Amino acid sequence: MSDRHPFVRQVARRLHRLDIGPGPLVVAVSGGPDSVALLRALVTVRGVDELVIAHVNHQLRGAESDADEEFVRHLHRQLETESGARPILRCCRVDTAAAARADRANLEAAARRIRYDWLAQVAAETGARWVATGHTADDQAETVLHRLVRGTGLKGLRGIAARRHLTEGVEVIRPLLGVRRSAVLAYLADLGQSYRSDSSNRDRRFTRNRIRLDLLPLLAEEFNPRIVEVLGRIAQLTHVAFQREEREAQDLLAKAERPRAGPIFVLDRSLLADAPPALVRAVFRLVWEREGWPTGRLDFDAWDRLARLVRGEIGGADLQGGIHVHVVERVVRIERRS
Repeated sequence: MSDRHPFVRQVARRLHRLDIGPGPLVVAVSGGPDSVALLRALVTVRGVDELVIAHVNHQLRGAESDADEEFVRHLHRQLETESGARPILRCCRVDTAAAARADRANLEAAARRIRYDWLAQVAAETGARWVATGHTADDQAETVLHRLVRGTGLKGLRGIAARRHLTEGVEVIRPLLGVRRSAVLAYLADLGQSYRSDSSNRDRRFTRNRIRLDLLPLLAEEFNPRIVEVLGRIAQLTHVAFQREEREAQDLLAKAERPRAGPIFVLDRSLLADAPPALVRAVFRLVWEREGWPTGRLDFDAWDRLARLVRGEIGGADLQGGIHVHVVERVVRIERRS
């Protein structure tokens, strides 16, 4: 397939905008259409020698998961035959369900943590500075809607980042984030390239699947046929606003933080009370992130309770992970109770 194919040109332009230079690049390949199309385009843009194909078998779908892994291994052999070069292939198998039970974690969250931890390890072992994933514009729209219906603030509405820090010296990049899934499928059809379909993506018990299969098509048909592009633009604009808020919140936290009282985190209440509620919510979020406290079940209402506490509307709040927050005279005290 010529590098003049529109899909390949889109990927090349995205890599240029992301300022991705030469060198090893890890490509996360599940076997699904998005990751397979990304791999194929990157082979054309960068060549096989620079790519590290990485696949995680989460062992969640039995024989189907094993077939996904075999498909990726076959695709690796196919690329080797076509190019005459030998791309690096790394595969791993993890009992994700057992890991989630051991950590008392949500299965999806556990799978994500395992996947990115391992991708970071592969990048470190191969000297790669980037890990590319196949998230598309449709994934972005699904993510924004999913977070919106659950209740989120600026941080959540940013959706999926085009690039983000993964570990020291390694970033995750999403070269397909501006590409529709229809373009992915058209590219694979032009190539005659097969791919795998994950049966769990059709399970309507999961909210995200209902958003993909039901809500987004309804919005496109009944309200706006360009809803995916609209939601992607909202994510971009929100990202800019979030960055500004983040800088202001870091400045306010630096001014409001007081010496700890043993394990208790202390903030100057008067400084926070004078700030806009959105900025106060952002300050508390920064505290949680810095301390490594759990945030998985903290929605907008939870963060807003803390802003109301600072304003004196409530006296205290008990949050996920045994975190207790209360006001004592002119300070806010935050402690994690066992």
